[in-house]
Amino acid sequence: SGDHQSFFRLKIILWRIYQIEMEVRMREGATKLLAACSRREQALEASRSLLTCNARILALLSQLQRMRKAQILQKVGRRSDGVQGYIVCMDLRIPLMWKDSEYFKNKGELQRCAVFCLLHCGTEIHDTDLVMVDRTLTDICFEDTIIFSSEVGPGFQLRVELYSSCMVEDFFPGALGPRRASRLGGSLGCSSGKKIRAAFESAAVCGSSGGNVEPGRVSPPLSPDLSTLGPKYNLLAHTTLRIEHVKEGFKTHDLSLAATEDNPFWLPLYGNMCCRLVAQPLCMIQPMISGQLKVKVT
Repeated sequence: SGDHQSFFRLKIILWRIYQIEMEVRMREGATKLLAACSRREQALEASRSLLTCNARILALLSQLQRMRKAQILQKVGRRSDGVQGYIVCMDLRIPLMWKDSEYFKNKGELQRCAVFCLLHCGTEIHDTDLVMVDRTLTDICFEDTIIFSSEVGPGFQLRVELYSSCMVEDFFPGALGPRRASRLGGSLGCSSGKKIRAAFESAAVCGSSGGNVEPGRVSPPLSPDLSTLGPKYNLLAHTTLRIEHVKEGFKTHDLSLAATEDNPFWLPLYGNMCCRLVAQPLCMIQPMISGQLKVKVT
């Protein structure tokens, strides 16, 4: 039994290291793509991918560090208390509250922002498609159906973060130039350990650390080394969903705002988020126990 648990722990650690290496490679690809972008739309998509990769690297590294502690390693392989299951988040809507002069009278400067959501649950992180927002919209609608394939217990926490990038900022295609691109290409020959360390240093600065930013402060959009690459995303609002938010139908949840009106990426959020949060226990789709049943007739 002890050998089996040790093998199981080692298997989990190796799998996490493999996931980190894959995210590092994806991050390198997103960085190269961002350096080569000639259109703002391409740069926005590449910046979104870069931020998502950074968030995943941070989450995986954090779990790997926790697993190295003896008291955590002893618990790996044991099932969590309560029923395990899967969760799905869909039909995500965020209402906007424009001023009457902006929405009805179409006055003032037309503000356009590119927004997307980042959803965290443990080490599994997903992002939505980009949505372009201006004063002609009354709601930010994400049509994505986010399925978390990792098993979670009843104590799960699903964090939803809304990021925004102002579209009026100047965009200079190819800001890195060929010299920077060649440096990125040479990094493919580095060892996995160096890649992971370098990724951790830069991801720790950017990633999704903006979730802890106080209202009115701008979250770190990208690491200093990557800040000249193109559009920058900043945390606009966030919320955390738990087991008590799993209910039938479309529900409204409060948002915590992380920006103020004087920020260029700001949007007039109403302060709420609507979505469908569904949970499916494993006992509904998998056999929990099997064997022979003997009935004694007297």
